[in-house]
Amino acid sequence: MKNKTILAFILLSTLFIACKEDKLAPVAANAVKPTVVTEALPHDTDDPAIWIHPTDSSKSIIIGTDKDTDGALYAFDLKGKIIAKSEVLKRPNNVDIAYGLIVDGKKVDVAVTTERESNKIRIFTLPDLKAIDNGGIAVFEGEELRDPMGIALYTRKTDGKIFAIVGRKSGPSGSYLWQYELSGNGKLATAKVVRKFGAYSGKKEIEAIAVDNELETILYCDEQFGIRKYKADPALNDNKELAIFGKTGFKGDNEGIAIYKKTDSTGYILVSNQQANTFMVYPREGANGNPNSYPLLAEIPTSTIECDGADVTSINLGGSFKNGLFVAMSNGMTFHYYTWDLIQKRIDEGRK
Repeated sequence: MKNKTILAFILLSTLFIACKEDKLAPVAANAVKPTVVTEALPHDTDDPAIWIHPTDSSKSIIIGTDKDTDGALYAFDLKGKIIAKSEVLKRPNNVDIAYGLIVDGKKVDVAVTTERESNKIRIFTLPDLKAIDNGGIAVFEGEELRDPMGIALYTRKTDGKIFAIVGRKSGPSGSYLWQYELSGNGKLATAKVVRKFGAYSGKKEIEAIAVDNELETILYCDEQFGIRKYKADPALNDNKELAIFGKTGFKGDNEGIAIYKKTDSTGYILVSNQQANTFMVYPREGANGNPNSYPLLAEIPTSTIECDGADVTSINLGGSFKNGLFVAMSNGMTFHYYTWDLIQKRIDEGRK
């Protein structure tokens, strides 16, 4: 019994020291509890994306990255069970999903991930996670600073063309992000760079990127500085920053971004307050008639630990997720699913 007590003390002390060194807050006593915790991955979860099944939303899946030299993309069902895995990837970082990329004359849904150690993006069909990129597409070619990390996909309303916005570990302010147009070439997917943009504070890095397809805007986290907003359509040739918000209230890094859509233009922007184990919530439509004004609506403590990436949907997935699902990466090699009702309740409480 004495040895067990000593061992428990050592383990608790180690956890305390680790949290202190990482400047991590403990999970709050009133933290929202996950509805589902996925099966653990072999190495290091980092970023999730939600794919909506075209005919039966209850069969929708979560795609998540396992960030390691021997990593992969994994697919989970709504119960958190692993149901598919991609080929081995060299440190996949972030992932996003788009619908209806035309390849070989057919529309296919795709998951696109950054592969950091090869300086490529990788493109996979959904839901089977089969590669259609001939081993990957090089990004940031000709640059000294490459190391791709963040990615978000934009589908243009006027013509349905799909673009990947790619971030990296470090880069120059003004052209930190590169935007690629995705297309099909025979049975393969290809990409060409069409835009370079994005201010950078130089404080840490830019990893979390999100696109609002309906509002045609891009949001990204300039870590330890704020959240920046730009127009998404490269044809506009407009690289002016529209807004910067979330410059206060974060314990350390502002990280994963998720956009909950109540209508085509309203909803919430949720941003991980990584070292605080909370999510900061902002109005998607802006405030007081200004679409570029983003006051903090609420800060929600969750059970996810040091969250890097998140995604959310308002679509009825059935079961516990009739009003949508919020998914967030957590330490422990898992993803946490939350029924949206729990998140909405905390937002409403925070706004009182």
